[in-house]
Amino acid sequence: MDKKIVDRREVSATEERCIVNNIYAVAPGVWRMKDVFVNVFIIESQAQPGWVLVDTGLKSSVAKIKNMIAEVMEPGAKPQAIILTHGHFDHRGALQQLADEWRVPVYCHHMEMPYLTGKASYPPPDPTVGGGVMASMAFVYPSGPIDIQEHLRELPEDGSVPSLPDWHWLHTPGHTPGHISLFRESDGVLVAGDAVVTTKQESIFSVMTQKKVVSGPPKYFTPDWGAAARSVKELAALEPNVIVSGHGHAMYGQDARQALHKLARRFWQLGMPDHGRYVSEPALFNDEGPTYVPPKSPSYTLVKIVAATALVVIGYSLYRKKQKTLGKALMASSVGLLGLKLPTL
Repeated sequence: MDKKIVDRREVSATEERCIVNNIYAVAPGVWRMKDVFVNVFIIESQAQPGWVLVDTGLKSSVAKIKNMIAEVMEPGAKPQAIILTHGHFDHRGALQQLADEWRVPVYCHHMEMPYLTGKASYPPPDPTVGGGVMASMAFVYPSGPIDIQEHLRELPEDGSVPSLPDWHWLHTPGHTPGHISLFRESDGVLVAGDAVVTTKQESIFSVMTQKKVVSGPPKYFTPDWGAAARSVKELAALEPNVIVSGHGHAMYGQDARQALHKLARRFWQLGMPDHGRYVSEPALFNDEGPTYVPPKSPSYTLVKIVAATALVVIGYSLYRKKQKTLGKALMASSVGLLGLKLPTL
């Protein structure tokens, strides 16, 4: 740990503050909204007028994002741009609708463009990695592309962030080939995306409780563990004062830095799964999409059955507790995995 880097920075925040339900002030000019299990961010420049939206959550996040903007900025305001850390379904969900409505540019790394222009799908998620129900449910997570080509722009090669001159972006691949993280040097604020996350995203218990722990990228959707390990080391070298990610609460100060350094040092034990489709060999990519995807694990079918069973149990429990819409949706997903039909409830 480099104490000289830490000492020369201002400490602008030591804890996040809840503004209204699920909307938090993270640091000066940085706000987070949690929607179900994923975070969306507003970042306002501290150097000039202007703000951007970072990631767009789920397809159902549109109204919540607009409410966040109304709370943090003003009703009906729109950002100067949308910045994507990556294009997985839970980070680009509301993107098409918002970009069409706002007519603002959407920026991403050039290696992420095939998945946002309809040209390529991500490698399939891996439900065999273990760790909990969220991992086992990976069968139902979409990996196909969307097409927002008319709005899409490549991030500047010099690392600058459009509309945010006090920030820069870093290429942090592994979770996806074009994954990026955002960093503000003046006070050490890191928006990591999913290069590291601050909860155990594979566990439905951790997702529900948002228990704080610095973890590697979500295991079920990471196809290149070597690149992921290198990205974590690069982020640890920044010595951030604030770590906020695509999943989980913000973490601060010495405790957050120590946890990130520990993850970087022991990534092969703490950050990656013991087994899974991409553990022995990674998926390979070029700027047009995947060029090689390893074969399915032999345990794929068994895990699929276990996952479907778990979803039925959880869904039925929610249904009995009067959360009928969510319960039926989970049960429908589970029996759909097995090619069955949900009985009438």
